[in-house]
Amino acid sequence: MKIIIAPDSFKGNISASEICSIIETGIKKTANNTEIIKIPMADGGEGTAKAITQAVEGQFIKTIVTDPMGEKIEAEFGLINNKKTAVLDIASASGIELIPQNKLNPMKASSYGTGELISAALDTGAEEIIIGIGGSAVNDGGIGMLSALGYKFYDENDQLAGQGGEALSRIANIDCSLTDKRLKDTSIKAACDVVNPLLGLNGASAVFGPQKGATDEMIKLLDSGLEKLANAWIKAGLAEDANQPGDGAAGGIGAALRICLGAHMESGAMLVMKYTGFFNHLSGCDLIITGEGMTDGQTAGGKLCSVIARESRKAGIPVALISGALGNNTSNLLSIYDYAVSIACGQTGMDAMIKDSRRDLCFAAENLIRAIKIGTKIDRIPL
Repeated sequence: MKIIIAPDSFKGNISASEICSIIETGIKKTANNTEIIKIPMADGGEGTAKAITQAVEGQFIKTIVTDPMGEKIEAEFGLINNKKTAVLDIASASGIELIPQNKLNPMKASSYGTGELISAALDTGAEEIIIGIGGSAVNDGGIGMLSALGYKFYDENDQLAGQGGEALSRIANIDCSLTDKRLKDTSIKAACDVVNPLLGLNGASAVFGPQKGATDEMIKLLDSGLEKLANAWIKAGLAEDANQPGDGAAGGIGAALRICLGAHMESGAMLVMKYTGFFNHLSGCDLIITGEGMTDGQTAGGKLCSVIARESRKAGIPVALISGALGNNTSNLLSIYDYAVSIACGQTGMDAMIKDSRRDLCFAAENLIRAIKIGTKIDRIPL
């Protein structure tokens, strides 16, 4: 039997690479002769740059940037294609996991460090940038990122509007005259795993704001602030609108990349699958195992596991989902996957689940193979 293991990370707990190894261990406990192909994956969020760069044996570059709350940190990006392409993660510079949960504040958080990361990539001479735009801690419409690249955002008194989500409501005008000239000759691809627009009930603030620390009152302020930013972009002649699918990604950074940096939105999952050689391994494959930390309603909306399931089924290969947890609504899971399970084994509370996750993941992988073995013995029995 040939099995491909292609999971996302269990965010903040287990890396995709380690998950591959744990699942392999579980499989080999009961099917030691199985051919196993391990492909650590990502879909535009944390780990995208690492997955792509390692898959093609690229080079990692470290640099100092500003985190969402203004502290200096070390971030990294990859160089591939003979150093012509830089691969970045917003999460590396402006990620939600950089900030303690009790200090998350999208009114204050800035994407300035992402702009510094882009500038560092340009310093290498890269002609193309792939940027994974998931996992951010910000809801600033990308004004921090753009400020680091030379854009100026002014209020009605021609004073700089400031940084963070709270600055959005003050923006009246944009000055593009001092933007980094190298951007004009740089092709940018945004690896995006969501299709949310910038504004409204399905927009950046309403859908993703709460997980970044936004209260109901903050959500209203942030949404109206992003609308003011959108109007400023239109006023400056940068865009005809600011509400395209994907514009709401990363707290509005999706819109900033598209409108101000000319980025092309691409499925983060498909981009990573292409660079990691996923499709090259499908021939002769009997089973694909994928997984993520939490499978919920967002998973079916372009996230990695559902894309892997879709492409696997196109190839006629069954796909099993092994996730850290399953959301309350499991009604459509078995229409997407041939098998779906949470690894949780009765723990009470997230801390206990995380503590036992490696053990439980290994058990779930072994249990899946045992179920397959049972199936081969009773497949002659009509259901």
